[in-house]
Order: sequence, then C-alpha cells, then structure tokens
Amino acid sequence: MTPKIAINTGTPRSVSGHVISGALAAGMVATALSYSKYKQAELSKEDAIKQSLKLTVQGGIATGSAIAAANALGRSSWVGLLGALSVGVAGIYGVEKLYSTSCACTRIMDAPTTEEEAN
Repeated sequence: MTPKIAINTGTPRSVSGHVISGALAAGMVATALSYSKYKQAELSKEDAIKQSLKLTVQGGIATGSAIAAANALGRSSWVGLLGALSVGVAGIYGVEKLYSTSCACTRIMDAPTTEEEAN
C-alpha cells in the first residue's frame, strides 16, 4: 500500500511552461553574472556567452524536473517523483558534459602546433 503524503502541492502545474520560465529566470541571472565577469576581464566574451547559454539550459531543466517532481509528489507517485528527479539530474549532468567537451575541443583546436611554435 502506498503511503499518503500530507503535503498538498496544489493543482498540477505545466511542466513545459515551467521549463521555459526556469530557463528565462536562469538566463537572466547567468547573463548578468557572466557580463560582470566579462567586464572584470575574468571571462572572454565567447566564454561568457557559452556559460550563460549553458546555465540557461540547465535552469530550464532543473525547473521543469522540479515541477514534474512536485506534481508526482501531489499524486503520491514515488516512481514519478524519483523519475522526474533522475531526468533532471541526468539532463543537467549531460549539458555540463557537453559544455566541457566543447570547451576542451575549442582549446585543443586553438592550441599552437609545433610548426607554428617554430616560426
């Protein structure tokens, strides 16, 4: 028997709508922070843009999965709750890995070759 949860999470909310809301909110914060670091010469313009985009996508994923988890919690669906949280964590991790891989490739491609060093 599934235990009932004493938390009333209210009416189920739109996951897709909250993905967009979360992405917009995270994008505003990330852009402001990246711009500040760019102005202080802590980040290049390209890195500031990449970081802002990465955090925007991650914020959307986090918000969407949190809303899906809250909806599952309100339905007393433990499988749905764990599934939503797992998808969120995996999505954020995946974006992080894609970002680090693309940055590593950029650094490797921009590295001088031995022929360039000899000149």
